[in-house]
Amino acid sequence: MMWLIFALAFWAGAWALNAALARSRWRDTRVVRIAVPVLFGVTLLVLWEGMVRGLGVSPVILPAPSVVAQTFAASTETLWEDFRQTVLKGALTGFAIGASAALLTSVAIDRSAFLTRGLLPIGNFVAALPIIGIAPILVSWFGFDWQSKAAVVVVMVFFPILVNTVQGLRETDAMQRDLMRTYAAGYWHTLLKLRLPAAMPFIFNGLKIATTLALIGAIVAEYFGSPTRGMGFRISTGVGSLSIDLVWAEIAVAALAGTAFYSLVALAERAVTFWHPSQRRR
Repeated sequence: MMWLIFALAFWAGAWALNAALARSRWRDTRVVRIAVPVLFGVTLLVLWEGMVRGLGVSPVILPAPSVVAQTFAASTETLWEDFRQTVLKGALTGFAIGASAALLTSVAIDRSAFLTRGLLPIGNFVAALPIIGIAPILVSWFGFDWQSKAAVVVVMVFFPILVNTVQGLRETDAMQRDLMRTYAAGYWHTLLKLRLPAAMPFIFNGLKIATTLALIGAIVAEYFGSPTRGMGFRISTGVGSLSIDLVWAEIAVAALAGTAFYSLVALAERAVTFWHPSQRRR
């Protein structure tokens, strides 16, 4: 019973500290904006550790964070190899190909009413297809190595970026386009000088959505065929061999990689769309 009292007291204290920081006059400073989520995360980890040890939960069901950290430290070579296979080869390669193809296709759609009416409905249909149906087919087409995972990622990220980019290219109003015509600007000058800059918030919105889809797609695709490495492969075999601590270590790597990937895209968005109202700080 003592551990429960301690857990509740710790939670209340952390909650009060977080609330005080969020309401303080320094709440808009960079330090506090970072400290609040970090404190919340540390609180969850401490409670997780206490609940597992206090209730005597089996490591096969839920290992304590300290056990996961020990496994993480002891398996860095394996985790790095899995990270290279899944993230650097599968997810990033597929993301780059899918994003580039989506941006080029969006310009073609913008130029063609036929593609607008024909491709976009098909895109919505393909985007709704479940990954567990697409992944086995692409694995059988492209083999068991990272190329098939990149192909799955391309399918997953292509249409979210495409739809957002097409919507962004239509964001400029008639008066702005008429003004460009008065300067004798053709289609490509108008696209580069006016419409693409106006579409950037939409494009980055699609890119941020695609960052999470890319990692999910690469990991799930490895369930349907992979060489003896990769995060999805390791999670699948780890569950089968009851190495749940290694599974959680892989999940931690995936979470860190996804957060870093999203943050890089968000930083690029802030640098490119600094003029947009959404990027202005109060």
